[in-house]
Amino acid sequence: MPKDKFTAHWFSHSSIKDFLDCPRAYYLKNVYKNPKTNRKIQLISPPMALGLAVHEVLESLSLLDKDKRFEKPLHEKFNNAWSKVSGKRGGFLDKDVEYRYKKRGQAMLARAYNNPGPLKELAVKIKQDLPYYWLSEEKEIILCGKLDWLEYLKEDDSVHIIDFKTGKNTEDDNSLQLPIYLLLASNCQPRKVIKASYWYLDRDDKPKEIKLPDLKTAKNKVLKITEKIKLARQLEKFDCPKNGCYACNPYEKIVNGEAELVGADLYNRDVYILRNDKEESKDSVIL
Repeated sequence: MPKDKFTAHWFSHSSIKDFLDCPRAYYLKNVYKNPKTNRKIQLISPPMALGLAVHEVLESLSLLDKDKRFEKPLHEKFNNAWSKVSGKRGGFLDKDVEYRYKKRGQAMLARAYNNPGPLKELAVKIKQDLPYYWLSEEKEIILCGKLDWLEYLKEDDSVHIIDFKTGKNTEDDNSLQLPIYLLLASNCQPRKVIKASYWYLDRDDKPKEIKLPDLKTAKNKVLKITEKIKLARQLEKFDCPKNGCYACNPYEKIVNGEAELVGADLYNRDVYILRNDKEESKDSVIL
């Protein structure tokens, strides 16, 4: 008898990372609900807003035939995407700071437009709105997540995973992102994955290839941590190992009423911003 996906435990790269950062942060981001609205909570920040807007534009290209992807200027799409995160909705408390982030996003898309590389080639689009598969039916664990881009390699009917990076930091070698994306791409569409790359849009004109992990090793590694999170949920034990850290403290402020509600996002989460003494001044900004 097929397992019931509605009673299964669902995990994504972001939720797994939340737990690895801090179990308390995982709880506040993925389990806790605002008692007034019965919605989960989300903290928005300028870097996150930048990533959302740039990814929205690039994701829209994958829905089009390869010959039509650049018929409409990317800056028009970006302006529309940016309108959704402008002002407080994107965590911007200062117009100058927002201007600088927006210019940075425009530069990223200009880089992609001038150096389209795989963006002008055939792409595989998974039909599921949220790709998922049973990581373990026995353990009732489902792995899910969106993949930024799957380039179709026609010569051997295979796939190239491309993940767009809008931050300044390089992905850690020990990150579970690639193992998770490899598992999703290998199980949510029929072609073999033979290549993977990160595209750091802030600095690189083309994707940077990275070594693919072994598929079996990736599954064992991801299954091990998801079983640990599942147990924490069953025991309702989500303690911060430091009794307060960079990952959970901002969300504790939301729970304690120290944040400002600015709306709801596409996932029907209450979105908040924080005001603090470390706000960037109008005279300078660190990006």
